[in-house]
Amino acid sequence: MTHDVVFWGAGGQARVLRELLAESRLVALFDNDRAAASPFDDVPIFHGKDGFARWLSSWRGGEVSCLVAIGGERGLDRVALQRDMELAGLQPIVARHRTAFVAASAKLGLGTQILAQAAVAVDAVLGLACIVNTGATVDHECVLGDGVHVAPGAHLAGCVEVGAGAFIGTGAAVLPRIKIGKSARVGAGAVVTRDVREGATVVGNPARETKDPT
Repeated sequence: MTHDVVFWGAGGQARVLRELLAESRLVALFDNDRAAASPFDDVPIFHGKDGFARWLSSWRGGEVSCLVAIGGERGLDRVALQRDMELAGLQPIVARHRTAFVAASAKLGLGTQILAQAAVAVDAVLGLACIVNTGATVDHECVLGDGVHVAPGAHLAGCVEVGAGAFIGTGAAVLPRIKIGKSARVGAGAVVTRDVREGATVVGNPARETKDPT
């Protein structure tokens, strides 16, 4: 059934989500970058919270769903923006690509996005506004906090715990029962064999903590 939806974010993630939600009607985009243009000829863009407020006061189309179309390492920003839209009366939804697998016993928080050919296995629990990106896997009994992003092709083995706002880079692998702390970063291609502390960045195989940007 067709329903109206808005995205906060006008970059690549918005393009991905529009394709995923092809049966929905995208009615507006919002972005904090005042130079950002809409990537869609048929969808207007509004800038900042003032633009959002203007759109909200003028909208007369009834109930609207929402998603935050911001990827990368900005998971906590994604959660905060989702809460702002929810407080304004919009309803966050779960977006799941038609080619993704999600076990019946898995639990997905509102605003979570499961992209093409991703998999979320039995008894996994994902918080608010998580992203399991293209071809990524979250195995059995994993627990992901709010705003976690598992980047394309990354793999979490069974019983992994990932703290809120953490980022698991493209092609990374996390071994079973590892704990990844809040806002930690796992570099692309890293193989995580031991716990990662809150806020740390780890790279390499086996993954080691570094202070250098990845």
